[in-house]
Amino acid sequence: MKQPLWKRIKSYFVDVHIESSSSVFNEELDVLLVKGEYQLVTPEAIYSYGNRYDNFFQAFKHIDIASFDIENVLILGLGLGSIPYMLERYFKRDYSYTAVEIDEDIIYLASKYVINDLESEISTVCTDALHFVNVDVGKYDFVAMDVFVSDYIPEEFETEAFLRSLSFRISDDGLLLFNRLYLFERDKKKTKAYFENVFLKVFPHGRYIEINGNWILLNK
Repeated sequence: MKQPLWKRIKSYFVDVHIESSSSVFNEELDVLLVKGEYQLVTPEAIYSYGNRYDNFFQAFKHIDIASFDIENVLILGLGLGSIPYMLERYFKRDYSYTAVEIDEDIIYLASKYVINDLESEISTVCTDALHFVNVDVGKYDFVAMDVFVSDYIPEEFETEAFLRSLSFRISDDGLLLFNRLYLFERDKKKTKAYFENVFLKVFPHGRYIEINGNWILLNK
C-alpha cells in the first residue's frame, strides 16, 4: 500500500504513525513510516524495516546473494515482509517464498502494506515455526531464520534439535541465514555460546557476519 506523497516526505523528518494493532502474541504492534519505508515495531524491538532492515540487507550484500542458485525460500518470522521486499525491489531477485508466521495480525499487516504490492510468489503459513519445521517435507535453497518475540528468541528455537530439524529443510547446496542479537553484553555472551556450542555442531563450516548489534549466522 503506497502512502500519500506528503506522508512519505514527512517521514524523512519525523516518524509517521500508520496503524496500531495487538494480538495474543504481541500486546502492541505499530506500523510506522520512517524515511520512506514501512517499519513494524513493538515497544522493545524492530520487527521489519523495508530496505533498511540492515541485518539482512547488509548480509545479502556481503555474501552477494545474486551469486547463489536460489529458486525457493523459507522465511521463519515474517515481520512486514522486509526479506522478500528487499530481495525483489533492491536485489532484483525472482524467488518463490514460503513465509511462516505464528501471529495472524502480523500476516494481515504484512499483506496490507507490503506483500500484496510485490510480484514475487509468496505463500504465508500461520503456524508455529517449530511445528512447521518438524512436519514440513520441503527443501529450500535459502532459509531465513528471523523468529523473535519482542527482543528475544524463544528457548525452543535455541536447541540443537531445532537446528538439526532446520538443516533437513535446506537443500544440499542451500543457504541458511540465522539472525541473532549481539548488542548488549548478555546478548553477546548468549549468541557467542550458541554459535560455538550449538550452531557449529550442526554446521561445522558455519560462520557469522556482525552487523549493527546483530550476528547473522551462516551454515557455510
